[in-house]
Amino acid sequence: MRYRFHTVDVFTKVRFGGNQLAVFPEAQGLAADEMLSITREFNFSETTFVLPPEQGDNDARVRIFTPDREIPFAGHPNIGTAHVLASTNGCGSAEFTLKFEEIAGVVPVRVRSENGIPLYCELTAPQDLELGPALNGTSDVGDLARAISLDPEDILTDPHFPRRASVGLPFLMAELRDRSALSRSQVNPGHWRAYIERAGCDAIHLYTRDAGEQDVDVRCRMFATMGDVREDPATGSANCALA
Repeated sequence: MRYRFHTVDVFTKVRFGGNQLAVFPEAQGLAADEMLSITREFNFSETTFVLPPEQGDNDARVRIFTPDREIPFAGHPNIGTAHVLASTNGCGSAEFTLKFEEIAGVVPVRVRSENGIPLYCELTAPQDLELGPALNGTSDVGDLARAISLDPEDILTDPHFPRRASVGLPFLMAELRDRSALSRSQVNPGHWRAYIERAGCDAIHLYTRDAGEQDVDVRCRMFATMGDVREDPATGSANCALA
């Protein structure tokens, strides 16, 4: 059987920039293990598979896979999938909303178009913010610093201690002192694996308010264990939770 797919670059206006995504707009007949194998073949951070909705008032059921597993929600896969569907199926009006059924819940994506071409997509997270306990134990910050190849002093704790945050997909949030610390951060796999249970998730979102540009509020990096993908260029689900 033959399947049509699209590869797109999300969160950018530059070809081959932003965050890569593969979209299968008609994925009926593919089993979960086949979807995972296809995702590993592309080796992007995510691939989406579009299926008919299970509830009539929604537009599609969307399954999102990383090279490691299926995940309940993600940011750039929703934006990219909505843009692909709007581009290929046509834009019926200047502004409309596509509703995607996902494991985490229904994800509405608002699409704005001009002359039948989608120009802007904005998602609404499927869940309210859920926060885990603050990691303020004696060794929490020091162990986290080792896991991300930094010194404990690089992690700010006055705004908040490191803690898990989720609006459909969990991330450990930690604020760093400055752009230098953010640039130097790298996951140490051995230390990070030991920290995962304490963090309650296998992804970490680091940010600093030292943005360096007047029209930018924060700079971020997201590290995870997704097969061979160690860092995501831009992570909508993490930034939704951070905001």
